[in-house]
Amino acid sequence: MADYVLVEKSEGVAILTMNRPEQLNAMSQQLSAELHEAVLRACADDEVGCIVITGAGTKAFSAGGDIHEQREDDKRYTQAELDARNAVRARGSYEISACPKPTIGMINGLAYGGAGVLSSSLDMRVGCEHASFRFLAAAYGRINTTWTLPNQIGWPIAKELLFSGREVKAEEAYRIGLLNHLVPCAELRDKTLWLATMIAKNRRESVMGVKALLLQGMGRDLEQQWKNERDYTTNVARPAKAEDAFPDFIARKGRKD
Repeated sequence: MADYVLVEKSEGVAILTMNRPEQLNAMSQQLSAELHEAVLRACADDEVGCIVITGAGTKAFSAGGDIHEQREDDKRYTQAELDARNAVRARGSYEISACPKPTIGMINGLAYGGAGVLSSSLDMRVGCEHASFRFLAAAYGRINTTWTLPNQIGWPIAKELLFSGREVKAEEAYRIGLLNHLVPCAELRDKTLWLATMIAKNRRESVMGVKALLLQGMGRDLEQQWKNERDYTTNVARPAKAEDAFPDFIARKGRKD
């Protein structure tokens, strides 16, 4: 079985690379599970002081959820089974965000849909000129990112991006604070590791304490925000099935059945 997340360590930094470049690092169930496990292992590793997440290749951090897999799952599983699978995956998303160690997204290309959720749940992002974001849930009959994006860029801009689903290119992302640093693609890894290594070299208990206190001070804690979204999307407005959510993609890419 392919390794969908590659792991390397350098000077106290764990670098986790989503590794499905031919699929633009689309976040399948396996990739999501591997990423969650890799983050948990890095959190438990005393040698790691900072975690970097990126995507393989030069085109995409990640294109988001694996639509083909979602469509197949919609046909294969009952609604109760889908709810259970989605709950596990969603919990993994929360636990990545709540990781006690600092996390940095190395945004090497597009970060759309579910990858927007992931990138906005990290503590910081460093991007290059190919970086772009789209928060597409509203266009697909779904809801997400309500518990992550406002904490990064503030409510008014987060509302615009979540309501519209429009593309946010690198320069704008930097201007609104979605990117902490914007550098040429050739310098992206060096710039990200410069920041990550500087963090990792600081006193671990102090850095983790700062993160814990910042999360506690957001008004309502992160887990409650996440729970609110999960409750709403489970009991009030269920996410659209893949066939209904992505008709243009399916028509363009073809059906695999």
